[in-house]
Amino acid sequence: MPASPTFTEAELADLNVRFETAEPQEIIRWAVETFGDGLSVGASFGGASGMAILHMVAQLKPDVHVFVLDTDYLFEETYETMRRAVPALGLTNVQVYKSRLSHEEQARQYGAALWMRDPDLCCELRKIEPNRRALDGRLAWISGLRRDQSEGRADTPIVSWAPKFGVTKINPLANWTEKQTWAYILEHGVPYNPLLDRGYASIGCYNCTVPGVQGRAGRWQGFEKDECGLHT
Repeated sequence: MPASPTFTEAELADLNVRFETAEPQEIIRWAVETFGDGLSVGASFGGASGMAILHMVAQLKPDVHVFVLDTDYLFEETYETMRRAVPALGLTNVQVYKSRLSHEEQARQYGAALWMRDPDLCCELRKIEPNRRALDGRLAWISGLRRDQSEGRADTPIVSWAPKFGVTKINPLANWTEKQTWAYILEHGVPYNPLLDRGYASIGCYNCTVPGVQGRAGRWQGFEKDECGLHT
């Protein structure tokens, strides 16, 4: 893992100015050319943005390292979307990362239904720690954050340094809207999670996600939390 940022703050600022009016495909092409095999794409097979990005990246580098965080609490529809989408998109290097603790081991150490008492710790164990392993030795990470997804994501940069994971982070769809994202998916016939047609606006773990609520407010209801910690 790199010990320091690949770019200076001034270089990051210049890149963000350059890419603010660029199409996502141009940003992804730059990422592929700049980082090569050091590039990783995080995929949840839940949201529309992530599916659009997978389609774009697969056109340029089908063997890109794609990592999936399997928390053991994903919807069956999410697993099925992954099974359908990986061959449909032609991706050849998809790897799944899980918590070091099984569901039963977590319950023994921290008590049953940890997500109901300390969702931050649950996310640390089942998402953030596996994410670190997924990015170990990598140079850059493409994610599907959009500024219109939540108030907390409104200032999302297109390119930044992610000190928590020691990589350059790239958000090619940062300035796209939900409407633009869906237009791309429908135009290109990109597979997507069927729960998005059933009232789910944001899809995570089944024990922390409810339908019928706009944006990320459908996650972790009852807590002042709308991020798992990967992007904060």
